[in-house]
Amino acid sequence: MDYNLLSEKEQIEAVIKNPFLIHHIKKPSEKVQMEAVKQNGYSIQYIKEPSEKVQMEAVKRDGYSIANIKNPSEKVQLTAINENISSIQFIKNPSEKVIFTILEQEPCSIQFIKNPSEEMMKFSIRKNWKSIYYIETPSEEIKELAEIHENL
Repeated sequence: MDYNLLSEKEQIEAVIKNPFLIHHIKKPSEKVQMEAVKQNGYSIQYIKEPSEKVQMEAVKRDGYSIANIKNPSEKVQLTAINENISSIQFIKNPSEKVIFTILEQEPCSIQFIKNPSEEMMKFSIRKNWKSIYYIETPSEEIKELAEIHENL
């Protein structure tokens, strides 16, 4: 079946039944894209250059779908981690705001941050001293800070 020959309404009906059918539609409208990601956020992997609106809908459904979005905006990143904090591991260059939002909620998520700054490590330790176990090469200052917070 050639899904490109279907009307927009028929394409929407098709992706509601199986959101991965969007892969067979060459230039799906934003409405068709939205319906596909509403059904399954991972269907975004088959959408070329999805709008921020479509990206937001996908990560609201499943934060991990951010793995299939190239250069997501900070807003999309924040939405993804609010849906599933572990989705940070799929964000290539999270902004500082995104990182600190994550560390505020789950300090041990520092393990998913590539090359965390000293400030990020300190913040993480102050929130939960046990996050020291997830810092690859803590400085002496970080180790001391963790020890202090462990004894509080």
